[in-house]
Amino acid sequence: MQLRKQTLKSQSKQIYDVLVVGGGAAGLSAGIYLQRYLLSTLIIDKGKARSFWMQELHNYLGLPPDTPGRDVLKQGKEHYLSLEGDYLNGYVEEVIDEGETFAVRVRIGRNNPTYEVFRSRYLIAASGIIDHLPKLNNMQNVFDYAGYNLHVCLICDGYEMRDKRAGVFGSSESSLEVAFSLGWFTPHITLFTNGAFEVTDELRERLHTNNYQLVEQPITRFLGKNHQMTGVEIADGSVVELDTGLISMGSKYHADYLKNIDLEYQSGNLVTDKMNRTSHPRIFAVGDLKVGMNQVVIAAADGALAATQIWRDIRRSEGNRHSSKATNSNSLHNQVDNPNLTKASA
Repeated sequence: MQLRKQTLKSQSKQIYDVLVVGGGAAGLSAGIYLQRYLLSTLIIDKGKARSFWMQELHNYLGLPPDTPGRDVLKQGKEHYLSLEGDYLNGYVEEVIDEGETFAVRVRIGRNNPTYEVFRSRYLIAASGIIDHLPKLNNMQNVFDYAGYNLHVCLICDGYEMRDKRAGVFGSSESSLEVAFSLGWFTPHITLFTNGAFEVTDELRERLHTNNYQLVEQPITRFLGKNHQMTGVEIADGSVVELDTGLISMGSKYHADYLKNIDLEYQSGNLVTDKMNRTSHPRIFAVGDLKVGMNQVVIAAADGALAATQIWRDIRRSEGNRHSSKATNSNSLHNQVDNPNLTKASA
């Protein structure tokens, strides 16, 4: 059920089999599989997953190519709730490993927030990433086009840029390397540094060899209408006409709540095995947080894999859930009562 402030206290006494941090494609997929495995699940979502602002999912099997990401998430949430999973809009601030359980401290509400602690036996980190965007004085001018014809994923949207005049917006010299992969789809490429970094002679020569243009002045604003970018105006007042763009500026990883747990990372991503288990045996990472490709269809598969492995773990330790669930749950409640943490979170 959708948890609200009136129902939080009763649910916070429960020890969930799995707590999922994040209600995007990966987290919802995991939740659906977990509920179908007859496991108790709580999804905590801060709102607006990365796929929420994707206006069209062109490459998701079985969906019309103009399906908005928010429609997929809405249907996924409804499916999960229909399976009697619990769902809470909130922000996970901290996870503490108590041994047999995790204590998860959650902030609920932005104005006059309340705090609650939930416990679970397993944790799935599905909180994802958010892409860094070009910094302009008027950021709404960026949001007007991001997710439309201003893209963040070459693998997802390279096809949409084929044979078009494409701008590549980077945050460092290495981030501009994506232009050479984009060249598979279009030869009409202009790279922008926004005046933020220097470009070496070696890269300049490579760009010249491929007939790519380089603009190093700061960007004043994006141009266009009806969410379709048509170019950029730069600091000297001139305009570079474009049909599309690719932002390559890195991402913010939403995993600060795991900072007190020793996990293996690779370039900001969590390292997992083939079933998405991290270096901690009861923590799984799915979707954009883990090492791998960042596509919605892969995130959904990640959730299914993690949920299935957790079910296998619990099934092997408990045997028949119907005969052992009550005993195990009562035992865990007695072992993990931690009044100091609960008091601190009030």
